[in-house]
Amino acid sequence: MRWIALFLGLAALLAAVLWQVSRAREYQFFGEIVTRGEGSAQVVALTFDDGPTAAHTGALLEGLGEARATFFLVAQDIVANPEAAEAIVAAGHEIGNHSWDHPRMVLMSPAAVRAQVEDMDAAIRALGYHGAIPFRPPFGKKLFVLPWVLSQMGRPSVMWSMEPDTVLGAELSAEDLTAYVVEGAEAGDIILLHGMFSGNAATREALPGIVAGLAARGFGFVTVSEILGE
Repeated sequence: MRWIALFLGLAALLAAVLWQVSRAREYQFFGEIVTRGEGSAQVVALTFDDGPTAAHTGALLEGLGEARATFFLVAQDIVANPEAAEAIVAAGHEIGNHSWDHPRMVLMSPAAVRAQVEDMDAAIRALGYHGAIPFRPPFGKKLFVLPWVLSQMGRPSVMWSMEPDTVLGAELSAEDLTAYVVEGAEAGDIILLHGMFSGNAATREALPGIVAGLAARGFGFVTVSEILGE
């Protein structure tokens, strides 16, 4: 019984460690993972996960004004809302790969992972988009297979250095979100935002103030690929 208890304890410890690694922002077992840009340039990359949606894409584009951003889109949402996706491309923003249907890509097979990435790439190219396509894991989750497949494809996992809506919680206000980003941003930050759904109203409301506030601090706005020097 002692050995069984020891085995179960070790198994539980291993599971806890793997869980933490799967959600780690700055570590993965294979390949390259990036959270921010290097160098001293006074720039940030605003990034938006999920979508596009017909209801809220326009508000995000309007809120950004002349600032360029990277939109990590999901293929099934592109298929459902092609005009919204085309509007993002037409506005000159970078399109990132956030998988075909936003699954947790932790226990998937290599073939399934590759299909998620490649099929989403194809959906992005079908929009007439010709730029670089960075990849961000759905939910930020990765363990063994996803990083290994990405390493074989020569692509890093793009994470983030600032996640205001996660830090501030579900009840964040637009004012708090604006203050958190404008006051806390540092050169090279990759800033994660969610603005595509009804529950993200605070982000959409805060976006013009975030852009204006960062610009007043002297920040420029670049895409993920640009901030990573690609």
